[in-house]
Amino acid sequence: MKYEKLGKSDLNVSRICMGCMGFGNASIGQHSWTLDEAQTREIIKHGLDLGINFYDTAIAYQNGMSEKHFVILQSVMIM
Repeated sequence: MKYEKLGKSDLNVSRICMGCMGFGNASIGQHSWTLDEAQTREIIKHGLDLGINFYDTAIAYQNGMSEKHFVILQSVMIM
């Protein structure tokens, strides 16, 4: 994995950023194609194994469920 400085900070982030809009709970989120917690963990773990440490998540993604599932993995930088 290749890494870059994030702006003028000292943070080194992967050049690949994984979008997390599809992580959450389909029954309460905005999209029927939303992945559940087990699928989310599997995908994030795979990303971490590949060296991805830059993830795009926001409270607006799936009514906050994206972030709830995401925070469980503390070795990830939440941006």
